[in-house]
Amino acid sequence: MPMNPILTIAIRAARKAGNFIAKNYEIPSSISINQKKINNFMVNIDHNAEFLIHEVIYKSYPKHTILSKKNIELINKDQNIQWVIDSLSGASNFIRRFPYFSVSIAVRIKNRTEVAVIYDPIHNELFTAIRGQGAQLNGYRLRGSYAKNLNNAILATGFPSQLEEYITPYTTIIRKLCMKCVDFRRTGSIALDLAYVASGRMDGFLEMGLKPYNFVAGELIIRESSGLVTDFIGGHNYFNFRNNTVAGNPYIVKMILSILCEDIKITTKY
Repeated sequence: MPMNPILTIAIRAARKAGNFIAKNYEIPSSISINQKKINNFMVNIDHNAEFLIHEVIYKSYPKHTILSKKNIELINKDQNIQWVIDSLSGASNFIRRFPYFSVSIAVRIKNRTEVAVIYDPIHNELFTAIRGQGAQLNGYRLRGSYAKNLNNAILATGFPSQLEEYITPYTTIIRKLCMKCVDFRRTGSIALDLAYVASGRMDGFLEMGLKPYNFVAGELIIRESSGLVTDFIGGHNYFNFRNNTVAGNPYIVKMILSILCEDIKITTKY
C-alpha cells in the first residue's frame, strides 16, 4: 500500500496512544475510573490517550476537525476533513485487564471515509486501509472470510446494554442466528470485532445502536478487504438510520439480512 501522508499521521497517532495505553495496562494503580452509568465507564487513560492523538494530529493538521466520543471540535476548523477517533475501544476490557482493546482512527474527507487505522497495542496488530487501495494487517494484504453459509460461520456481536429498548428485539435476532451459525464471539471492542471480520477471523458482524466513532474505521477496513457493510434493511444508511450495522462477506451479509427481514418490527421500528 503506497504510504499516504494522512495515513502516516494516523498510524503515528494510533501507535503513540496505543503504547501509552499498553504501558498503563501494566500499572493498575495508574487507572482512575468514573462510572457514569451501567456499563459506561470514563477512564483517565482513555482521556489522556485521546489528548495524545489530538497532539499528533494538530501538529501536522491544525485546521482539521476531530470528532470523538468525548468532544466535538468544530470552531474555526475545516469541517470537510474530519478525524473520527475512539482512543480506547474496549474500555471495560482494559479496566478488567482483559487484553482486547484498541485505538480506532478514521479520516473522512467531504463525508467519505478515506483512511482508517485500528491498532491493538497488546498484540501489536495494526490494521490499515486507504479507500481504493485495499486493507492491510501489519503490512500484509487482508482478505475477508470465504464462508458461504451461516451453518459454518462464526459471527461477532456486542449487546446494546446501554439502550434498554433494544434488548428484547436484539435477543430475538440472536436467538434466530444461534440456530443457524456455528457460534458467536465478542471481543468487547467493536473496532477489533470489525477488524477481525476484515481479516477473516470471523465471518460476520451485527450490532444495534452504534455511534460513528465505534465503526467508521472498521467499516472502511472491511470494505477494502472485499466485505460489505449495511444497515438492518440492506441499505447504506447506518450513519443515520439508528446506527444498526451488519458486516461481512456478501454471502454472510445476505443471509443475516434474510433473517432480520423475517421480523419487520425489528428492521423498521429500531
